[in-house]
Amino acid sequence: MLSNLSSQILSILYVAPATLIAIICHECAHGWVSDRLGDPTPRASGRLTLNPLKHLDPVGTLCLLFFHMGWAKPVPINSRYYKNPKLGIILVSLAGPFTNFILAFIFLLGYGLIQLYAPLNSTLWYTIEIMVYYGAVINIGLGIFNLIPFPPLDGSHVLEELVPVIGDIFQRFRSYGSLILILLLASNTFSRPLSRLNSAVLNGMWRVVYQILIRLPVFSSGVV
Repeated sequence: MLSNLSSQILSILYVAPATLIAIICHECAHGWVSDRLGDPTPRASGRLTLNPLKHLDPVGTLCLLFFHMGWAKPVPINSRYYKNPKLGIILVSLAGPFTNFILAFIFLLGYGLIQLYAPLNSTLWYTIEIMVYYGAVINIGLGIFNLIPFPPLDGSHVLEELVPVIGDIFQRFRSYGSLILILLLASNTFSRPLSRLNSAVLNGMWRVVYQILIRLPVFSSGVV
């Protein structure tokens, strides 16, 4: 029992840094794109910052730590500042998940480079290797999960702009969206389909990384 508890605590310690990076970059991306589109709201509300306390949603963060799927505190935006509000909202909504996929690729590349070049039997590099791998997994999980078209996730905003009538439907239960998501996560409703999708994206990214690695001067046949 103590062994399982220690293992869980160690896993959280590995996952926590990756979770913070994923959430901060995800939300900063939303705010940065909105800011670039002419909206001063994210900057005025202090959301263009690397301070995690500005971005963390307590429940969403716990879900991300334990389920590898979760959400952050939404960045306030004002689409009236956009020249094309519909396109602007879609771009801002997709900015977070897209950033997570970029980060996941960078983490996987780092994972491969560590396998190639890090000293063998090094506890430090082994720890870093695990952390960057979790970085890829967490970012892919956050990116894919937030594309689900269900409030308060980013995918819901995209769907609302593409199919306006959906917005009226979402409005009826938007305030209960987070609670519904928690229940769905706790019941493992999302586990199987999202796990398969996460694995497919992770494996696809790794194949691309592998093609990059085999072109490096020193290539280890141990990289699989």
